[in-house]
Amino acid sequence: MIRWLVSILVNALILIVIAGYFDSFHLSGIGAAITASFILSILNVLVKPFLIIITLPVTVLTLGLFLFVINAITLMITQGLMGDSFNIDGFGTAILAAIVISLLHLLIQKGIVEPLKDKK
Repeated sequence: MIRWLVSILVNALILIVIAGYFDSFHLSGIGAAITASFILSILNVLVKPFLIIITLPVTVLTLGLFLFVINAITLMITQGLMGDSFNIDGFGTAILAAIVISLLHLLIQKGIVEPLKDKK
């Protein structure tokens, strides 16, 4: 449970960072970032596995790169559920944001989380 809450807060921070760097990615505030992160985590549990299964041939043919499109789709669904407090101006921006989110998660995992686990 604690890990999940930390993951939501880290995701919210990443969304805030992305909103700060991309003009076409808008969040109304910290509360919107936390809410978007919460919705995104639920979509990643409920919707993303279904999308992966139905697009498996395309994902295999693209050597997994289609997963960025699936992540962009979950971002667009999150945007649709949140209304005006979270807005992505286009699908291209959603794909770019999905790539940046994945890279930042990788950096956080390798640079912070794993070294902390190694100290225990």
